[in-house]
Amino acid sequence: MAFTAFRFFRGVRSLCAPITAVICFSLMLTYVFILYQPTPGPGIVQRLGWQSWDSVSMSDSAIADTSDSASSKPPPEGVDWWNVTSDTTVDSSGLPLDVWAPLLPHDTGLSEIAITRCIIDPNYAPDLCAPDTTPEKDAIRGNWVRVDRNLNLEAGYMTGYLVESLEGWHKADVSLRSGVVKSPPLFLWYQLGKTAGQMSTEEKAQIVTEIDVLYGDDIPWFGFERLEPATLISNGHTEDTWVTYRRGVKAPPRAPPPHFSHSGSFKILQVADLHYSVSKGYCRDVDPACSQSPDLVVFSGDQLNGQSTSWDPKSVLAKFARAAVERETPWAAIFGNHDSEVGLGRTGQMELMKGLPYNLVERGPKDVHGVGNYMLKVWSADPSKTHLLSLYFLDSGDYTSGIYNFWGPSRQLHMITFIQTKSTASVNPISRPFSPDTAKDLGDAWERQFDGDQVTPLTSKLAKPNALMFFHIPLPESYNPADADPRTGELLDVGEHGLEGPGNAKKSDGFFEKGVLKALASEHTSSSSELEVKVIANGHCHVTENCRRVNGVWLCFGGGGSYSGYGKVGFDRRFRVYDISEYGETIKTWKRTEKDEIVDVMVLAGREAPPL
Repeated sequence: MAFTAFRFFRGVRSLCAPITAVICFSLMLTYVFILYQPTPGPGIVQRLGWQSWDSVSMSDSAIADTSDSASSKPPPEGVDWWNVTSDTTVDSSGLPLDVWAPLLPHDTGLSEIAITRCIIDPNYAPDLCAPDTTPEKDAIRGNWVRVDRNLNLEAGYMTGYLVESLEGWHKADVSLRSGVVKSPPLFLWYQLGKTAGQMSTEEKAQIVTEIDVLYGDDIPWFGFERLEPATLISNGHTEDTWVTYRRGVKAPPRAPPPHFSHSGSFKILQVADLHYSVSKGYCRDVDPACSQSPDLVVFSGDQLNGQSTSWDPKSVLAKFARAAVERETPWAAIFGNHDSEVGLGRTGQMELMKGLPYNLVERGPKDVHGVGNYMLKVWSADPSKTHLLSLYFLDSGDYTSGIYNFWGPSRQLHMITFIQTKSTASVNPISRPFSPDTAKDLGDAWERQFDGDQVTPLTSKLAKPNALMFFHIPLPESYNPADADPRTGELLDVGEHGLEGPGNAKKSDGFFEKGVLKALASEHTSSSSELEVKVIANGHCHVTENCRRVNGVWLCFGGGGSYSGYGKVGFDRRFRVYDISEYGETIKTWKRTEKDEIVDVMVLAGREAPPL
């Protein structure tokens, strides 16, 4: 018996070499004839450079810069300087047509549409999913461009992709539901019209210029419309999938530069921890944001829920700022720990957000850790366009390899350098308190601002404007003992806290001491120790919403503002409001709850604030 077993295993061993050779040879043939994509020459490589999405992104190149003072050309008489529009017309003829980039405002229509079934991910083997074509057809109709979105992503079967390439109706040969078991076929029909040269301007505005795919039942991307019915219908475990399309060119409206009102006020609404998912959310008839009429909305992180429910960030980002966009309110955003947990990373999400209406977001310097480290300047309303308030936005980190990567030493060192660079090089001292230009050519419009509603202090100083700082994850100092009010001896700590454990980063390299406390409002007077940053605004902790002053800086939580994130029985959802008045000198805050109650009104900076 032992001898027979020995001969058996020896025979198996002798087969290993030829079997291995056959498998390796098969893999080599697969790579050579299927997966390998030859490069005919350097011209193809060079052409990819100008086709690159980053190279032709409209978020940076074609939009007027609003970070520093606008054009020196004075506005027409009686017109506010921020209402002077700049020409942002784009020459669509210079945009690439053989790449799928739905954010680009190209105005070329589609010549043909096809649906393809892909057994292999087309990113690895694009030729296997390409429609049948010839060089002659491509020369007449243009190259095929694959819409890089899977129509049957949640079906779990062979996938389907849209491919676009300009009298009568035409049907795409393959069903939109091809590969989905037990689903009736659904075909895409389209109609061809005149050539572009034969169309009027009105007709060109109606041609289909782009196709996309939306997951979930919420609104599509700006400028796109849903095509009924859904290609993949929800069964309780999946979300509806829709084909969306754009007619003509719809450039997103741009936000004006942040500015104070003529009376010297500027209001910020902080929206913390929305935790939106691909699935549709339902309004509970609560809209405290509407009654606040903010000048700026700040989304302070965790707009996306992560945790496998925001698996398509683009479908979620299309709706998270909807309330602000519908009211034409400028908005800014920072990233939280859950935002890039699933799907698209921070850099890709930033490009998407910059394609939404009324955004003020910036990618920030690439040599600083993270994405979305930037500063916004809030200007005066008078013709002097003086910088009166600084708003810092920082990326406090996310999950990395299953562990926390919040405010690590390397990240904090970068942030210290960022703050020092921005504060020193970009923020100039001004005469404070600020007095607007009397603007004789505007009559008595400015003189009416001083009719008793506002009292300007008699003392003046040369100092940098006050600043607020927004980032998602709180610092350890947010849980330090609070300062005491020298007038009463009471601790300066107002609001709900202690309902959950500390949510701060576990490691620190002294960002608070080396960065925030070293950024002084004035560097010209040795006796002055006034800090530039008066308030640090955080999110992350949904049932913590207090403001605590530590070493002269107010550390404030926004509190959970959405039913999609965790909460606690008896703790109402809320938003925090920052009301800056007297041209940046006074900073007041309060919370507005889901019951439309105003809670904990307090002055953080200004004449009525607790002294240092």
